[in-house]
Amino acid sequence: MPEEQQHEELSPEQMRLIEVTLDADSLGRNSADVDHEREVAIFDLLERNSFAIENHAGGPYTLHLSLADNRLVFTVGDDKRAPIVHVMLSLSPFRRLVKDYFLMCESYYQAVKTAPPSRIEAIDMGRRGLHDEGSRLLMERLKGKLLIDIATARRLFTLICALHWKG
Repeated sequence: MPEEQQHEELSPEQMRLIEVTLDADSLGRNSADVDHEREVAIFDLLERNSFAIENHAGGPYTLHLSLADNRLVFTVGDDKRAPIVHVMLSLSPFRRLVKDYFLMCESYYQAVKTAPPSRIEAIDMGRRGLHDEGSRLLMERLKGKLLIDIATARRLFTLICALHWKG
């Protein structure tokens, strides 16, 4: 059966994450703003996502994100957390984007305190642009392994930043 047809036959419940966890040992020391962004991303991701393993019968799925040997590890499990697949991605393609994204976030959080609305809006546009670029890169790197939509990729990129950034 062609890949597109196989996934078209899956219901939304079969293409869904029901739990997302982050490896505590992989998390860096983040500011309260970054921690809040991470919590919001997990909440939003669980509320609305499109996620499936390529050529798999369907979920729902659990996801555990961690870092190992300079790689990002997606441990995808079934609804009982039994691992189905481990997808590993090199962090190298994400380094510049994550660094630039965090610089923009810091600028944004500082600007919110004192800058005029036009400056805040300009910084926020730049921040969203980097976030979109990271999301597209994530989708590209996961192609052939995991199926995600752009909204899911955006929330996952936020979580990758939380893991990747060690200060």
